[in-house]
Amino acid sequence: MPFFEIAIFVLSCLAIIVSSRWVIDSLSKLARSLGWKEFVVAFFTVSMGAVLPEFIIGVRAALGGVPELSLGNVIGQNIILLTFAVAVCTIVVKGIIVQSRTVRAGTTFAAIAVLLPLFLLRDGMLSRMDGIILIGTFIFYVFWLFRKDDRFIKDYEYEDDEIKTKKGYLKYFLMFVGSFILVIFSAEGIVYSATEFALIFDVPEGLIGVLLVGAGVALPELYFSLKLATRGRSWMILGGLTGAVAMSSTLVLGAVALINPIVLSQPPHLADSPYSISMMFLVLSGIILWFFVRTSNRLTRKEAFILFLIYFAFLFSELYFGELFL
Repeated sequence: MPFFEIAIFVLSCLAIIVSSRWVIDSLSKLARSLGWKEFVVAFFTVSMGAVLPEFIIGVRAALGGVPELSLGNVIGQNIILLTFAVAVCTIVVKGIIVQSRTVRAGTTFAAIAVLLPLFLLRDGMLSRMDGIILIGTFIFYVFWLFRKDDRFIKDYEYEDDEIKTKKGYLKYFLMFVGSFILVIFSAEGIVYSATEFALIFDVPEGLIGVLLVGAGVALPELYFSLKLATRGRSWMILGGLTGAVAMSSTLVLGAVALINPIVLSQPPHLADSPYSISMMFLVLSGIILWFFVRTSNRLTRKEAFILFLIYFAFLFSELYFGELFL
């Protein structure tokens, strides 16, 4: 048993969970001192803060010559966020209200963002040109988010006033810098151990990313979403989760493809690739969540149960049928 690699992977995942939480918390505190509005804080802390570990892992994997690990990571994390994370939060808050047009449109964009990389992968690779298309899509997404003035009216409310002081600002700025550095070192450990797992068990790096790395980096987003749920900010939950999915599918994969194009290890046909099962469930997850959001004003516990079923069906299929595609 590769005990050393397992220890590095577990410790790195724990470190990236803790450091990601610190990144999100410090960004939230700094946002108040800068006078940011609630919508901007939600965007940068819930979505971009949570995607940071995935972005660092993706860049490190691309520089290390294993960009497929990032592809698997994005697919695995997005399936968890679209199913398990949404379902857990829905149960906790007893239903998520989705009347906001921004949240509804954001869910639609997330579903499109999920499909776009898979469409570009139809020839078996994500080229640098595909990377430019994905990053361009992310820029369009940001422009769309920030084009409405009515999203910059409400101030973000905090419980403590420490951040109003220079000492408080310095404290959380140093906290952000330190946690960011810890994220980088944690990503290094995750990429190293995942690559070693692929060699030891003779499986594609992407499948390690789907089943292990994706689950690890999805935990910070789940933590922050549950934190929002306990504070009564349910409207930010779905927006943050779908925002993270959209950014990982565009910004993260686009940056990775620009650094090192992603080439599937199997023949260039998605149906024959080792990622076919996970890709199928990713498309299913995106479409089902989009359907729930567009046809109702809230996500119910019944719909959460369906999302749970999809996630566990994905795990079962990968564990028991995935070997057929190796």
